[in-house]
Amino acid sequence: MSGNASRWRSRGVRIIRPDELEAEVRAGVEFWGYEQQGALIGIMGTQAVHDVDLIRHAYVRPACQGHGVGSALIGHLRSLSARRMLVGTWAAATWAIRFYERHGFAVLEPDMTRKLLKTYWRIGERQIETSVVLANPPFTSVHEPG
Repeated sequence: MSGNASRWRSRGVRIIRPDELEAEVRAGVEFWGYEQQGALIGIMGTQAVHDVDLIRHAYVRPACQGHGVGSALIGHLRSLSARRMLVGTWAAATWAIRFYERHGFAVLEPDMTRKLLKTYWRIGERQIETSVVLANPPFTSVHEPG
């Protein structure tokens, strides 16, 4: 891993290789970027899956966090769709959970989280066990989704 890649990873930002990015686009993820002075400083994607839109790959450069970049991106994505949006993240990523909660997302109960992760994502059991799902608008019933 290059020095730059390890620096990004150590700050909680994931480097996406070109082949990974291409695979995500082929799978239907549509990416939106936030530029400042000609530099890409934030990116967020959505993927339509069945009856919801998933937020995928939400990243903001560490030095630019807390300055409205993520808020602008999520606001733009919400304006593009009237469908329910879901986001999955690590349960330990409390900063991400707080961000989504500030933007109208609600953390779902563990049983609902497990059901949704199995329905809308392709991830392993270990990741299911350590993840949470947030929804906007929130579900009104544990039996509501698909």
